[in-house]
Amino acid sequence: MRAGVTAVVARPVLGTVAALSFVVALGTVHPAYAGDAEVGNDQGNTQQPAKPNTDAGADSDSGTIGAHIRISQKKTGSSSSTTTTTSSNANWKPPVCWYEPMYSPEEYEEFIKTSYKGAQEPAASYAKERADEEYHKGDKGLWWQVKFRDDSFTEACPVTTDNWELWVPPAQPRPEPNQLTPQILSELAYNSTKLPTPPVELSPRADRLIVNLGTRVKLENDFDRVWTTASINYKGVQMAATTVATPVALKVQAGSADADPQSCTYDLVKAKNGYTVDSTDAACNITYRRSSGNDTYPFKASITWKVTWTDSADPDGAPQQPALPDGLSTYEQDVTVKEIQAVNR
Repeated sequence: MRAGVTAVVARPVLGTVAALSFVVALGTVHPAYAGDAEVGNDQGNTQQPAKPNTDAGADSDSGTIGAHIRISQKKTGSSSSTTTTTSSNANWKPPVCWYEPMYSPEEYEEFIKTSYKGAQEPAASYAKERADEEYHKGDKGLWWQVKFRDDSFTEACPVTTDNWELWVPPAQPRPEPNQLTPQILSELAYNSTKLPTPPVELSPRADRLIVNLGTRVKLENDFDRVWTTASINYKGVQMAATTVATPVALKVQAGSADADPQSCTYDLVKAKNGYTVDSTDAACNITYRRSSGNDTYPFKASITWKVTWTDSADPDGAPQQPALPDGLSTYEQDVTVKEIQAVNR
């Protein structure tokens, strides 16, 4: 996104031929994508930063989505690898678009005059409509502009040629659809969260499993909860939301119907250095009943994370509603199962 006075508006899905020509008429439209990870300054301009550091054991402070939403994630514990959160609810989707505060009336006037100079229809009429409104100069409030998570636009984003930007007074009686709220921030934080992959160790090793010999599954390291904060502090608009992911269960799947059991689940418990599972005396250790031959079995381990959110930057704040779906982090590896032949004399 090239936001600010020298920028142009984000590109939405508009749904009609006339509306689509709005994009063409501008000619220099650039979308504001959440995945661009751009950092905005206080003037509304953006520049490309280094990619946010989400390696295990690190804090991420430089990630930004949209124009002015900061993403910060607490270190992800001792696991050596991470993966983007997968929702346990296949129907859950992160926000497609939202509106962020962008311009004072004076900045908006300059923005319109710069970006729409020489524009054709319907962009020209849009610019004239804003001029007829006198850009709300002298009024208290801000112009908010639409931003997009990525380029997978859908009809779920209620953007037309009439509401590329919204005028939001200090006391707004009824917020517009998709206007930024802590709930939307929590969903953006959820979608940005990186979770540790299960640090699973098999005994015997994955390439030396034996038919009819129980396979013990254990965690190499303990790991702790993970939280991600999405926040905005721009032109007097301050809000934040923090998602907190707590590991609650480890599920392992043998990857073969010829295993007993084919899957099992361990509850994770709080230990001294985080959450762990003690599978030493568990009744659920996988035993393969047939060799994998010249092939392998796809052994899979996944951790279920209970995800809550607060309406602040404090992960220990009061959990809010509506609830977010559980998160999943998964690791898959190929295992070789051999059969030892015994000779009877």
